[in-house]
This record gives sequence, structure tokens and C-alpha cells, in this order.
Amino acid sequence: MNPLVVEQVTVAYDRQLVLEDVSFSVPEGKLVGIIGPNGAGKSTLMKAMLNFIPRMHGNVFVYGKPYEKQRHLVGYVPQRNSVDWDFPTNALDVVLMGRYGHIGLWKRPRKEDVDIAMQCLDKVGMLPYAKRQISQLSGGQQQRVFLARALAQDASVYFMDEPFVGVDAATEKAIVQLLNELKMRGKTVLVVHHDLQTVRDYFDYVLLLNKRVIAFGETESVFTYDHIQKTYGGKVTFLSAAHIVG
Repeated sequence: MNPLVVEQVTVAYDRQLVLEDVSFSVPEGKLVGIIGPNGAGKSTLMKAMLNFIPRMHGNVFVYGKPYEKQRHLVGYVPQRNSVDWDFPTNALDVVLMGRYGHIGLWKRPRKEDVDIAMQCLDKVGMLPYAKRQISQLSGGQQQRVFLARALAQDASVYFMDEPFVGVDAATEKAIVQLLNELKMRGKTVLVVHHDLQTVRDYFDYVLLLNKRVIAFGETESVFTYDHIQKTYGGKVTFLSAAHIVG
């Protein structure tokens, strides 16, 4: 049973279609890149799958059941610029938010939860900053804290909205290591991504999107020059042949 099945998801803003009949099915334990130009609906798709915005129609299934019944199996890393980083909380408390599905929203974290949160901070190199206010962290450090929160959720399916944007090289390397660790543990990860030249290095599957699905499948067979041209409207001319198949 595939961990994620999306069927004919359609979204409109002010009666203007921004996503049309998006359908795809993701096998277990795969890293999936969602690729497309600005305004293609990549982040909108992620938010629609998570019910953050309404769908005109369409269904999302997680391990064979509607997403609404499987929320506890899904982890989410939002765009960094969508977060209020001035909120008065420290890095450890942010990561502990990822444990609420296990301990209950109004219950105090157990020692076990604190230990797990600290381990997750350690995995992303942020343990020394556990008590640091998030507003005092750099952009890359803030992103690592949110990745640690997603780890603490111990989800089966992860959604990450542009995790590589605005981070330094060390943080990008840490994110890639984390993605591969999640894959090795059988997790399924969907990532909204912009850098076309790293797609073949980072992802097993790719969804090429421009308001509708242009192509979906294994990166080696789907990430072709022809599909990229169709997705970006002929505006992509800088890619080297080493990064394109076909």
C-alpha cells in the first residue's frame, strides 16, 4: 500500500484555478522532489494536501485512509519565511511541539519526550543551542530546529516546503543527510525544491508541476529536458547535460 495517494486535487483562488486535477501516488521510502516555476502551485499543493487551504475537489489518502484520519502519521516543515521567529520560545520548546501528537496538547512533556527532543537537536547539530531563543538563531539554524521538530514527530510521511531556501552550505548538507536517514528508515518525504541542478542528486522521484502534473515518476526517467521545457515554458537553457536525462 502506497503511503500517499493524491487524486484529482483542484484548488482555486477567487475562482481562478491554481491547481487542476493533480493526481499521483508515491511508493514507500522514497524522496520526492516537487519541481516547477514560481506560481506553479507547488506550495499550494502541499497546503491543500494538508488541509491548510480548501480544495475545490479531490482526495488525499495516507496509507489507504483519508488524510483527516491519518494526521498523526504526517510531519510538516513549513517555509521559513512563514514562521513568526519573534515568538518568545527556545529551540528545545519548538522541537517538543513535535511530540504533542504523542503526549497530548495540554499535557506536560515527559522525560522521554525531552530526551527524544534533545536527540533530534543533536542529529541536526543544534544541541548546544537548545535553550537559545529562536529569534537569536541564524536562518540556517532556525531551519535545523524545524527539521528537528519534524524528526521528533516520528511521522511516516513528511512534507517539507522549500527547506533549502536561504540556508548556508553546512545546513544544506545537514538537510541532505537527514533526508537520506529518513529514507533509510523507510520514511516517505516530499520536498518543494527550486534548484534544478541538484534534483538528480537528491531525489528518487520527481513531480514536475505547473498548475497541473506535467510528469511524475522515477527521477532517472522523468527528469528529462523535454519535460523540464514543458514545465518551465521553454525558459530553462542553463542546465548542463550532466544533470538532465534524455
